[in-house]
Formats: sequence, structure tokens, C-alpha cells
Amino acid sequence: MKTTRNILASAMVSVTMMAGISLSALPAWAQEAPMRVAMGDIASVESLGLLVAMERTKERGVPMELTFFNSEDVASQAVVGGQADIGVGAPYAFIQNSNAPIRMFYRMTTLLFFPVVNSEVYSGWEDLDGQEVTVHSRGSGTEALMRLMESQHGIQFSNLSYVPGAEVRAGALLQGTINATIVDAASMRLLEEEAPGKFVQLPVEGVNATDEALYANTNFLESRSEDVAVFVEELLGTWEDINENPQRVAEWREQYDLLPDLPAEAAGDVAAFYTEAVEGGVLPLGGGTPEDVTDDLEFLVAAGQVTAPEGETDVSMFWDFGPLDAARQ
Repeated sequence: MKTTRNILASAMVSVTMMAGISLSALPAWAQEAPMRVAMGDIASVESLGLLVAMERTKERGVPMELTFFNSEDVASQAVVGGQADIGVGAPYAFIQNSNAPIRMFYRMTTLLFFPVVNSEVYSGWEDLDGQEVTVHSRGSGTEALMRLMESQHGIQFSNLSYVPGAEVRAGALLQGTINATIVDAASMRLLEEEAPGKFVQLPVEGVNATDEALYANTNFLESRSEDVAVFVEELLGTWEDINENPQRVAEWREQYDLLPDLPAEAAGDVAAFYTEAVEGGVLPLGGGTPEDVTDDLEFLVAAGQVTAPEGETDVSMFWDFGPLDAARQ
């Protein structure tokens, strides 16, 4: 059942997702603090599902803002420091290492990435022993996956460099500035189209883990529980709609004027990207379960990102399922 909001708040639809918006510009009755979302990445096609859910949340009277940061590390620090309310990522290691009072509350995507190398330089995992590999950011799923591959294949990279944005890393491959990285499905397809046969996808087996979740400070989750429940309801509904008809994302982008500066080629790729994401199970329904948390921790322990919990796993150390429970009522 959807949370009831003041009907006057429907006028908040016009609030944009720009950081630093002046509340003085809003009517007095609408001056409730926006929920500030911090994303440690650049704006891209894969952000559209979240952006649509945010727009739908604003239509129900909950103001929201979105700010892009240079990395997931910076975004998580912004959430801890109070400069943002909600972060995007899977900060298991950060929570374990810092005991920061943040908890994940919605599972957005599962890990489906493609390790890829320049075939003129490398041909398999063994060739990457002692070589530099580029991933998304420190603590990201891409880093965890590549660390796991080190362990599975008995190799050690000389260095991991951090370059946010799968399309940016794909561009660097095409330009020849890097020779080994990890990209998403859309960027893998771009590489195959732009340079057929030049780039080789390395095999990955037996990986099932969260790529991106939403997390927030525990005090925020409690103090804004009603607003967070509305947001989670819209996330659940948006993910259901995308899984039912992924091509609608392109229509929503036009409807809400999202990412207007997206290059024409990328804009034309929206429907294909989300179709592949749905087929690959990247956009899971339901928002997450305790069993998913256990799977995540097993993956991250194997990848060397977190320390194995002693005894039975206490999922409440990492997740708060209260917002999902409230949204489902």
C-alpha cells in the first residue's frame, strides 16, 4: 500500500535533480528537505532506472536531488559526513572496516561485468600476471571480481587503476591507453562493433553478487522512514515495469527529460541496454533478501574484500530491511 502524502506536494514534480537547489525558491508548504542521493559515477544509460524511480518519487511529493561524485569512496564519505543522505554502491568493506552507521536498503543491480583484454597484447588470465588492470573504483564490484579472478587463476596484478564509467574504460581500450579492464554489456557490445576481433572477453564462472545497492545513514532511515518507503515503493514498481518491458526506459527518458546531453549513439542504445540487462538478470525484483546478503559476503570474502564473519552472519550489520518491509505493506 502506497504511503499517503500531502496532496499539495504534487507541485514538487518540477524540482530538478541538481545539487545545491535553493529551498527559498519553493513555496513555504513545500520546504521539506530533499532526499539527497550521492552517486560515485558519471551520468550514463545504466543510471536511468534509478533516475526514473526518483522522478516518480518526486511526483508523489518527496523532493529529491542527485549529485555525481568522482568515486564511490567520495560518495560514501558524503553520506557518512551528512553532505548526502543516500549513496549508490555496495559498501560492505567500508561498513566492516569503519563501523560507519550506514546500511543498505535496496538491491538495484547484480554483478554482470565482462573482463576484457586487447588481444594484440593478452590472450588469457595467465597473461595478466604482473600486469596493470583498470576497474571502476576502490571497493566496487568490479574490483572485487578482479581480485577474485586473481585468486582463482593464481595470478597477481601489478596494480589496479581506477577509472569510473564502463564506457570511459571502453573508450580507453579503443584508444589504446589501457589493455585490460572490465566493462558492462553495453560497452562490450560497443567494443565488438568498433573493433571486431580485437578485444577478447575473459571467462568468469560462479559469480552471483550485488553490484549496486542503495544505502543511507541509520538515523536518516529512521527520521525519514515515510519518505524512504515512498522511494522504495517507486523503485520496486520501476524495476517491475522495466522487467516487464525494458524498452519503456527510452520512453521515460524522453518523458522526464533525463540525461539530455547523452550522445545520440548512447541514447539510441537505451532499449538494447535494458533488454540485455533484463535477460541477464541484472535488475533483480524484490529489492533484496537476507539470502542475497549472505551470497554477497561469500563473494566478497572469496575476493578478499571483507573478512569472513565469525559464526552466523548478522545481516543487520550491513542491511536494514525495514524500508522494504514498509514499502510492501
